[in-house]
Amino acid sequence: MSLAFDEYGRPFIIIREQEKKKRTKGLEAHKANILAAKTVARLMRTSLGPKGMDKMLVSPDGDVIVTNDGATILEKMEVQHQTARLLVELSKSQDNEIGDGTTGVVVLAGALLEQAQKLLDKGIHPLKIADGFERACDIATKRIESIQEEIDIQKNNNEFLKKCATTSLGSKVVSKCQDLMADIAVKAVLSVADLDRRDVNFDHIKVIAKTGGSLEDTTFVSGLIIDKDFSHPQMVKEVDDAKVLILTCPFEPPKPKTKHGLEIKSAEDYERLYQMEQNYFTDMVKRCKDSGANVVLCQWGFDDEANHLLMHHQLPAVRWVGGVEIELLAMATGARIVPRFEEITPEKLGKAGKIKEISFGASNDKVILIEDCAHSKAVTILIRGGSMTICDEAKRCLHDAICVVRNMIRNSNVVGGGGATELACSIAVQTAADQIEGIEQYAVRAFADALEEIPLALSENSGYNPIDYVSKIKQEQITEGNPFLGVDALGKGTTNMYEQGVFESAQSKRNQLELATQVVKMILKIDDVISPAEYD
Repeated sequence: MSLAFDEYGRPFIIIREQEKKKRTKGLEAHKANILAAKTVARLMRTSLGPKGMDKMLVSPDGDVIVTNDGATILEKMEVQHQTARLLVELSKSQDNEIGDGTTGVVVLAGALLEQAQKLLDKGIHPLKIADGFERACDIATKRIESIQEEIDIQKNNNEFLKKCATTSLGSKVVSKCQDLMADIAVKAVLSVADLDRRDVNFDHIKVIAKTGGSLEDTTFVSGLIIDKDFSHPQMVKEVDDAKVLILTCPFEPPKPKTKHGLEIKSAEDYERLYQMEQNYFTDMVKRCKDSGANVVLCQWGFDDEANHLLMHHQLPAVRWVGGVEIELLAMATGARIVPRFEEITPEKLGKAGKIKEISFGASNDKVILIEDCAHSKAVTILIRGGSMTICDEAKRCLHDAICVVRNMIRNSNVVGGGGATELACSIAVQTAADQIEGIEQYAVRAFADALEEIPLALSENSGYNPIDYVSKIKQEQITEGNPFLGVDALGKGTTNMYEQGVFESAQSKRNQLELATQVVKMILKIDDVISPAEYD
């Protein structure tokens, strides 16, 4: 496509290679879009729930990822169809706002589109379907507000927070040690949370993974861990009452920014040049030492001579510290980041109770541990695992659990998990549909049917007969009036999610319904698609 101008200076667009484009309009466009989105949703359906299947993703470079995290699967997939990409964006939105429920929201959107296709085949206009879905979504969200229960997150040593985190971890690869992971997630969030403001700063929680050991060796550290070691093997390995100097300039002589030449005609010239270089290093180390610092953390590298001088002056140092870690260290210790040696002053130093180098594992891996930081409660979760694949998946699992705990601190209302909330909303929407006149009632009933897709998928993935099992639970909910009856995916012998301790954030459920409805409305309003032929 290019822009051209006619003889009067008016612009017009030239579309090249028009014969290689394919244009789909009207009902055919709706069906093509729904088919593409349903394909993605069907792929995610088998990953839903504690007994959901994992997916193996192989990158063009041959890297292998094994996960059932919806956001990760969709992010790594090479989705080319334009409408299917909307579901990828849907999963990203859920992940960014809530952090959990990324698989469920895509499955729900796929179920809504499947119901929409049936209504389109009956001749109902897409806008009527979209309006009906929006009306049904309002009914469902009001039902969630009526059945949600506010919990005391500090009761019984944060018992409810741990149950919510355990629910999130139930479908993950770390499920065998989900109690340990849930405890770590709760402890990490509460360490950095401001309970008065109901806010959590994720910047103060650092998660790193090191291969070796097992998942049970995962530990919570009240401090920061940097995946580095001291720059010289003879430096002291532990510093108490640390005064930290953070540098973003290298321990190297300055380099001219323009081309230059230097002639050395005699040994005296060489000696003078060598002495000048030594003076640079001596001056750098002296400025650090005179400021009162007893630990130096630098973003860049050291010259060997500077490294030797730092060791000689008993000034332990760490080099090649990442930019994100530098900022986290500055926040935690209260240090000011120093860009030039001339700007080093005692006021710019940070404080920490202890900095030490620790080693672990058969390969003697070394990390730097910084404890008792002065200006924040920064914490680190050190994940261990037999391979990097396991460590990466455990990291993704912990991220979801941490997000769930964060959401509970922001809004401590919970609803039942295991598809109980979706069934309760489905019953409410179905009942309300009988009071609606006109064509919209068909769309509202279709929304109610789509909500049952979540418990159907959970029961199928758990090995039950999905239709028989879900219809039984639905009848029990109607008879007993208990919105906490759901799918017993863990096989504990009861369908009461309150007794099982399977809770989900009410905010997360509302967000799933609203996001899925918005995306489905957007897809239904697309009736003209121009795309490269190879995408079809």
